[in-house]
Amino acid sequence: MTLTPFSTNAPKVGIVSLGCPKALVDSERIITRLRAEGYQIAPDYAGADLVLVNTCGFLDSARDESLEAIGEAIEANGKVIVTGCLGAEPDVIERAHPKVLAITGPHQYEDVMAAVHTHLTPPHNPHLDLVPEAGLRLTPRHYAYLKISEGCNNRCSFCIIPKLRGDLASRPIHHVLTEAEQLVRAGVKELLVISQDTSAYGLDVRYKPETWRGSEYQTRFLDLARGLGSLGVWTRMHYVYPYPHVDQVIPLMAEGLITPYLDIPFQHASANVLKAMKRPAKQDRVLERIQQWRRDVPDLAIRSTFIVGFPGETEEDFQILLDFVREAKIDRAGCFKYENVVHADSRNLPGHIDEEVKEDRWHRFMQAQAEVSAARAAAQVGTTQDVIIDGPGDEPGEMLARTKADAPEVDAVVYLANASHLKPGDIVRARITDADAYDLYAEPA
Repeated sequence: MTLTPFSTNAPKVGIVSLGCPKALVDSERIITRLRAEGYQIAPDYAGADLVLVNTCGFLDSARDESLEAIGEAIEANGKVIVTGCLGAEPDVIERAHPKVLAITGPHQYEDVMAAVHTHLTPPHNPHLDLVPEAGLRLTPRHYAYLKISEGCNNRCSFCIIPKLRGDLASRPIHHVLTEAEQLVRAGVKELLVISQDTSAYGLDVRYKPETWRGSEYQTRFLDLARGLGSLGVWTRMHYVYPYPHVDQVIPLMAEGLITPYLDIPFQHASANVLKAMKRPAKQDRVLERIQQWRRDVPDLAIRSTFIVGFPGETEEDFQILLDFVREAKIDRAGCFKYENVVHADSRNLPGHIDEEVKEDRWHRFMQAQAEVSAARAAAQVGTTQDVIIDGPGDEPGEMLARTKADAPEVDAVVYLANASHLKPGDIVRARITDADAYDLYAEPA
């Protein structure tokens, strides 16, 4: 991202953002604060007076990546402040990198700014408005992540997010809807709603009512969807647990107010494994509900994530998972081999699975999912759909786009030929001409 400096002498801060979209939103809030105070955002280590590393600590592999990124920043720049999820374990960071200047935990924006002030004095320029109303973002101009809450009340045995980020803390609904409105005015065409548990939104504040645009909205999932659906842009719901009240949002998709897309982290389908995972929400009618959702909204796309090789997972449990993916026709799926994460309760469960078995099951899952995805993609050939343009492709005249079934970065793309006249953020009709296992090929209709 390129930002225009107001002064060539302004102190420069570089930022490395790791982890999930929720962490990316934290990084966006930090750079918004930095720019509001007159700091420049440096594009590389060499041009920075100080580097911020926003870390991830969810999996051991993510912890290793974060520690490596901190080390790289120290070697390249020397002045490093660490924040984010791994910052909740400062002793781990200090042992590996004793030269870091300061360490803060996740979404501790005031502490981050205090550390920056300590090590890099801000310029004094109170008369210049450096920040647009919608804030500064690390995503392209045409889409934005909208974080509605922090933390999580669930206690899944494999997850340490509550230990890192605390219990559920919902943002007031009028604040969320006002931010969304500002983003739309700034040119955003697609809102991606994120949290740890989107369908639990408002539970912690007892669904407190607030006023927005002269009407009352309760701080709850349904009212949030209603409000966002009134803004006239694509609105994509991520990290939605399949609680019964999710059914109430399906009619909004049928009406075209909410994008027909649900990101539901099922994690597994076997009752035995789900019990060991301590997953919330009853799973016994999930398949039946998915089938009803698709009767109501035929073009509904469901994305999910799954874990294979969880402690105690038998071959029968794994087969139940494969059958579920095929029968539910999960359109998009990510699959992770279970990691024995430090501080996770699942470390103490019996029946840990050999790495070779995990690897085998992962490949078998991905093969089953590829078959489901390929069948879905083939069924799109010959249809005409709305697509949103993301940017240029590799071929002359080609643009990369996405259908309503695809979130940025994690899902499939549409290779749109003869489209050089289009620009990122344009939403156009496209005729699907071909498909492979995941992606589509199209021409402007």
